Order: sequence, then structure tokens, then C-alpha cells
Amino acid sequence: MKKVLTREVILYVVFGVLTTLVNIATSSVLNKIFQIEGNLSSTIGIIVCILFAYFTNRKLVFNSKAETIKEKILEFVKFIFGRAFTMVVEMIGFFLLYTVCIIPFLTSKIIISVIVIILNFFISKFFAFKK
Repeated sequence: MKKVLTREVILYVVFGVLTTLVNIATSSVLNKIFQIEGNLSSTIGIIVCILFAYFTNRKLVFNSKAETIKEKILEFVKFIFGRAFTMVVEMIGFFLLYTVCIIPFLTSKIIISVIVIILNFFISKFFAFKK
């Protein structure tokens, strides 16, 4: 159990939950208060949470050692590519749950967010912030 619940995993879960809350809050406010269509609200929420996740994960979770501007840019690009992949997974997954399966908005967001959090951990650890 100690091998699974490392400091890195615990921090990732904490910031993953915060990132998910940023995503859901942004999406919900856009959808419910500003009456923006559900799929567009979800997409904007994803973009906002990706930027939030980069800054929290870079130093607070994975303790990035990138020092030069080139290393930092490469790390950011890899992070964005990883998140772009999971953004597509989230968009398709949300579409399938919300539009095809007709699962309520918030329930769809929560289900797909859990899947995306798990995918993002492995992409960040073994691709974007690889030591």
C-alpha cells in the first residue's frame, strides 16, 4: 500500500480533485448561468483546467527539474500534447454519456473526469514530467 500511496500520488489526487472542481465549476457556470450549450461549456472547462493542472503539477506534484527555457518549453509541449489527448477522450466520452446515453450533465462530467484524472497521472508521470 505504501508503494501506491506515495507523496506524489497523494498530491496528484489532491490537485486532480481541485482540477476537476475547476473543470466542473467552470463548465457548470457557463452552462447554467450563462446558458452556453453543454458540449461547448464542457470544452471551455477542459481548457481552463488544463492550464490550472500544468502549473500545479509542474512543481507541486512532480517536482520538475526543467531549468533551461528549452527544457521548460519541451515539458510544456509534452504536457499539452498529453492533455490534448485526454481532452479528446473527455470530449468524446462526455458526448457519449451526455448526448447519446442521455445521462445528466453533472453526472456525465463526474464519470468522465475520474477516467481522465487516471489517464492524466500516467501521462504526466511517464511522459510530460519524466525525470
